[in-house]
Amino acid sequence: MAGDNIRKLSEESFYKDVEHGITLVDFFADWCGPCRMLAPVLDKVAKEIEGIATIAQLDIDNAQRIASSFQVTSVPTMILFDQGKEVGRLIGLRDPESIKNFIRSKGKTE
Repeated sequence: MAGDNIRKLSEESFYKDVEHGITLVDFFADWCGPCRMLAPVLDKVAKEIEGIATIAQLDIDNAQRIASSFQVTSVPTMILFDQGKEVGRLIGLRDPESIKNFIRSKGKTE
């Protein structure tokens, strides 16, 4: 489901992949309709914020331990990490501007 500009994460690589810089992780599932609708939005956002943050996806069905440790109970859930620490989350389908503003504000929502 990941576009060309979105990094695909695995349960094994997850913590290493989010420990540096700012990373927005989309917790998704292949069976989730809103997740499929969000994927091209995130691909567009990834192009526009290149150099500011990384956009990544983690399939909750293949990484249940990670999803559980972050208490992801619905998808899509986007969690913003700064140097490996969670700084904010968005739940549900969002438009590109909302996601970019969320990333730029380092997870602070209005």
